Amino acid sequence: MIGRNLGYLITQPFVDPNRIGAMGICAGGGYSINAAINDKRIKAVATVSAVNIGAMLRYGWLGDQDPKNSIPFLAAGAQARSAEAKGEAVVTFPLAPCHKEDTPYVDLQEAWEYYHTSRAEFPTSPGFGASRSLTQIVTYDAFNLAETFLDQPLLVVVGSIAQSRWMSDDLMKRAGSADKQLYIVEGSNHMKLYDIPQYVDQAATQLVAFFKKNLVA
Repeated sequence: MIGRNLGYLITQPFVDPNRIGAMGICAGGGYSINAAINDKRIKAVATVSAVNIGAMLRYGWLGDQDPKNSIPFLAAGAQARSAEAKGEAVVTFPLAPCHKEDTPYVDLQEAWEYYHTSRAEFPTSPGFGASRSLTQIVTYDAFNLAETFLDQPLLVVVGSIAQSRWMSDDLMKRAGSADKQLYIVEGSNHMKLYDIPQYVDQAATQLVAFFKKNLVA
């Protein structure tokens, strides 16, 4: 999808095709990295609270689970595909906890607050995904072949107490970029980098400087 959007972007007279950057937050960070691996029209890439969504499903939020534990997700995805093929209703799964007590993880308790309270909930963002997608997501690696093909300048922004930090660390380890930087926002967890000014402002300052350095002629 990002590649398709780039195809449109470069046709616009106000776009310099040699100065295109990509930045993503959470799973969007993983998708941005994957796009940069595959598409060299992206000249610089950055992430904030990066999530490699396939790795998260395989290894759990803390990155410490046996990936075989995710096999039931594949089974659920296959069952959903069969049900929909028979004309049954679309099967969904929650992308964030539906209730605070559904998860023991601080980051995900705040994800419940972010997506399911007035903090950020919105009618067109119900917080569910189609279960059929699990057959593709579970085995997906957003950082696949990053060692070889991710060679653009890279900035990785992550909170110092984010339970998801292992995915940003994995990206830094795997990225083949000669110019790569990890910026740690002290005191922030995963979700606070979404909308809490004292943390977002730090991330924004780093992102602006990074893209000015790497994209501005």
